[in-house]
Amino acid sequence: MSITRPLMVAYVDDFSITVASPSRRGNIRKLQGLFNTVAARGRDIGVSFSVPKTELIHWRTPRQRSPPSMALIGLEGHLFQPSKVVRWLGYWFTPALNTTHHFRHMLSLTQAIFSFVKRLSSPGAGVKPSLCLCIANSLLLHILPYGADLLTPNSSVLRGMDSFWDRVQQWTTNNFCSMPTSILSREACLPPVVSYCRYRRGLATFGVACAPPYANPA
Repeated sequence: MSITRPLMVAYVDDFSITVASPSRRGNIRKLQGLFNTVAARGRDIGVSFSVPKTELIHWRTPRQRSPPSMALIGLEGHLFQPSKVVRWLGYWFTPALNTTHHFRHMLSLTQAIFSFVKRLSSPGAGVKPSLCLCIANSLLLHILPYGADLLTPNSSVLRGMDSFWDRVQQWTTNNFCSMPTSILSREACLPPVVSYCRYRRGLATFGVACAPPYANPA
């Protein structure tokens, strides 16, 4: 189904334009026309855009093929190939909207942070478990499932996130690695990853449902 009006989202000095049509060539023509309109209005008020920073991505369903290499866009003498991954406000999007890349990136980022903060408390020494809990709850728990309000991790990514979160809980409680993982969450007072992702989606749902029509984030 074609969308007659483009979707424009702006944040600080970044903005994105999304259009839909029966063909990628039609999308490119629409995007070029909209960009020329925005650039012309910007020149009228003395605003210019950094065109070399432009990124292009063609959304598709998982069953559709990737766009050909010639499905590129030209803007002010610059040619842009379709990107395989684009980042927007901390979210990593792929053409088929597969969430694996995003949550694997969040997992790698959290692992790097954890490898640094766990030096503060070696087994049997260092800071108190209560302070380790504050670090895990206020820092790691907010980075690992980032994006769960919009995206849903698949089962393979969830297994990796759960395995890492078990190590965080062991560090928080200062327990042995042989301790059963089924009771780690209760001992550490930290929610399981699956439950916390579901909780984040619930909050986002309530936010959209309860927002006034003139300020709805959806």
